Amino acid sequence: MNQTIPNVSTPSSATSASARGDRAPRVAIVSASWHADLVGRCREAAQRELATAGPVDVETFEVPGAFEIPLHAMKLARSGRYDAVLACALVVDGGIYRHDFVAQAVIDGLMRVQLDTGVPVFSAVLTPLAFHEHAVHHAFFHEHLVTKGVELAHACRATLAALRRLEVLSA
Repeated sequence: MNQTIPNVSTPSSATSASARGDRAPRVAIVSASWHADLVGRCREAAQRELATAGPVDVETFEVPGAFEIPLHAMKLARSGRYDAVLACALVVDGGIYRHDFVAQAVIDGLMRVQLDTGVPVFSAVLTPLAFHEHAVHHAFFHEHLVTKGVELAHACRATLAALRRLEVLSA
């Protein structure tokens, strides 16, 4: 689902999880529409897994491709509305080396968002060594991205819990 992202420019450190009370964590998931049939499996698995561990408020955002994810993640993180941002995409080799540059730019951008805002950002932006549009690869990644979505949710929950512990220690 496409949603409007707030246009704000200040980091959300003043609205950390501890400052928000004991409410359910708010998580934004940004996913690329390129290879939506596969990437959607990752997003949906992450949503399901996040919900199994207790209450969570998840909003999803769709962008055209992986390259657009870091900017959306930055705006979401700076909005002060989210405790975490998750990213899902599949960057594949289309026969040129451009996919390597795209994947590196996306991962570097996501790390920058996390470090600049203090809001944890998690990546299931995958760059398979070999991906071809045939039944065997499609079937493999159809299931593999479910696994990655579950892992994404586990990393998110564990990191948010660890950050809450750090906030308590520093209070």
